[in-house]
Amino acid sequence: MNDFNQKTTSKALGLTLTAVVAALYAAITMLVAPIGFGPVQLRLSEGLNHLAAWNKRYVVALGLGVLIANMVSPLGWIDWVFGTLGTVIMTGLTYLLTRKVEKPLIKIIISTVVVLTIGMAILAAEFTFAFAIHAHGAFAPDYSSSSLLANWLSYYVSLVPGELVSLVVGGIVIYALSKVVNLKK
Repeated sequence: MNDFNQKTTSKALGLTLTAVVAALYAAITMLVAPIGFGPVQLRLSEGLNHLAAWNKRYVVALGLGVLIANMVSPLGWIDWVFGTLGTVIMTGLTYLLTRKVEKPLIKIIISTVVVLTIGMAILAAEFTFAFAIHAHGAFAPDYSSSSLLANWLSYYVSLVPGELVSLVVGGIVIYALSKVVNLKK
């Protein structure tokens, strides 16, 4: 195969993998839609965030998947913009922090820490903002008459357990997959 065909095949494969991961993220989110949105959520598709530790294409794939899934979010445009942006930031950071790491388990641990800290902090800020501007579909925090910081902390604490479950389940699946498929390609 000549160089042109190899590059074309490689680009087509990369685009296909991006589309497949984006579609998987959106489909899994919609499958659990009633519990995939809100301040207490179990969005199992978040387990796919670990893929960003292997290849930067998955940063784009996950961003697209989140954007598609959030089209049905009760928060509307706020979730389309800030949910997608938050995902791109946390998965981009995961990619940057893990690109020289070889061990799959270490990649997954780093990814988990980034998502639980940076990712959930951004999502808690999104919910705090939505509630503060009385956005349609906004969820009241536990202490709605408190300060913005108290509201943010309330959202953050309510988001982390479901996210941790999703990341552990996803981590197990991605770890097993990394043993049989080269996720870097």
